[in-house]
Amino acid sequence: MDSVSLSEVTAIRRTHLGFMHSFRQPFSGVPISPKFCSSKVDGPKATLSSNTKSQSVYEGSIAATSDSGYKMNGVNLKSRTLISSVKERLLLDAYDDQYGGVIVDHGKLPSNPYAFASMLRASLSDWRRKGKKGVWLKLPVEQSELVPIAIKEGFEYHHAEKRYVMLTYWIPEEEPSMLPANASHQVGVGGFVLNQHKEVLVVQEKYCAPSITGLWKLPTGFINESEEIFSGAVREVKEETGVDTEFSEVIAFRHAHNVAFEKSDLFFICMLRPLSDKIIIDGLEIKAAKWMPLAEFVEQPMIRGDKMFKRVIEICEARLSHRYCGLSPHRLVSTFDGKPSSLYYNVVDDDHDPSHSNCSTDFL
Repeated sequence: MDSVSLSEVTAIRRTHLGFMHSFRQPFSGVPISPKFCSSKVDGPKATLSSNTKSQSVYEGSIAATSDSGYKMNGVNLKSRTLISSVKERLLLDAYDDQYGGVIVDHGKLPSNPYAFASMLRASLSDWRRKGKKGVWLKLPVEQSELVPIAIKEGFEYHHAEKRYVMLTYWIPEEEPSMLPANASHQVGVGGFVLNQHKEVLVVQEKYCAPSITGLWKLPTGFINESEEIFSGAVREVKEETGVDTEFSEVIAFRHAHNVAFEKSDLFFICMLRPLSDKIIIDGLEIKAAKWMPLAEFVEQPMIRGDKMFKRVIEICEARLSHRYCGLSPHRLVSTFDGKPSSLYYNVVDDDHDPSHSNCSTDFL
C-alpha cells in the first residue's frame, strides 16, 4: 500500500488550481462547474475541496485505498509513481549543473504567465526539498512579462544581453550565495603600428572628451565576444584606418577600475607590423588618421604630461632597441577543459629552436 504525504498532494493541488485559473481566463462568462476544480481524497483521512473555505486534515499522510485510491479532480491516482508523474508535469523543465544547482530550460518555458508563476513556485519547493542550491533562469526578451513574476518570487538580476535577461536564486538560507557574479571587466586594445620610416599610425576621434580634442592617439577599441586579443587589435586598426597589420607582441597592459558602469577595465597595448600604408578612415568614429613621426607624436603636450602614456611610449622605444621584450600568444590545449587557448609569454633565448624567440625580432 503506497503512502503519499499531505504536503505533496497539497502542492500538486495548488499548482493544478493555478492552471485551472489560467485556463479559465479566456472563458470568462462561460459557466464552469465547481466540481471541475474540486480536489478530493476518498476515505476518512483527509478532504480537500476548492468550492469550500475549509480544509480538514486528520493525519500527516494519506494512505491509498484498495478500491478507488486517490482522487484529484476526478482522476484516480492509484500510486506514488502516478502522483510523481503528475508533479513532474507541473514543474519547470530544468537540468542539474555541476555545482549542485539547476538550470531552467528557457526553450520550454510556459507562455502563460499564470502557469509560469504556479510552476515556478512548485519548482522552487521541489528544488528546496531535493537540497538544490543555485537556480539559473534565462528569460528571452519575447517573454519579458515573466521577469516581474520571477522577481516577486525572490529571483535577482544577474546580467542582461540583447536577447535575454539572466536571473538567479540562491536556495539555502543558512549559506551565503556561492553563485559567481556577473562579468567584472571590459577588455580593450590599442595598436602601436610603426613603419620603416619610424612613423606611428595615429588617429583623431570624432567623438571624445573636450579635454583631449585635437589629440593624435593610437587606434583603440574593445574586444568582441570570443575574440582573441591579437586579432582584436588587428581588426580595430583595420576598421579605424584601413591599414592591414600583423600582430607582434603585447607590450604592456593597464588595469583600471570604475571605468564604465562601475566595471573594471583591462587595456592591452599591442605592437603591430604594417602590411600596407594606405589610410582609409572610418567616417563614423574617426575624424582623421595619418602616419606621424614618432618623435613628433611623443612631443605632444598631453603625451608628455601623462605619466602612464609616457611610460608606454618609453616601453615601445625600448622594445625597438631590444632592451625590452613583450608577450606573444602561444596556442595550447589544457586538460582541464580540452579546448585550445592562448597563453601569452616571451622566449628570450631558445637553444633548441632560435625561431621560437620573439625577443630577437626586428620591427624596422
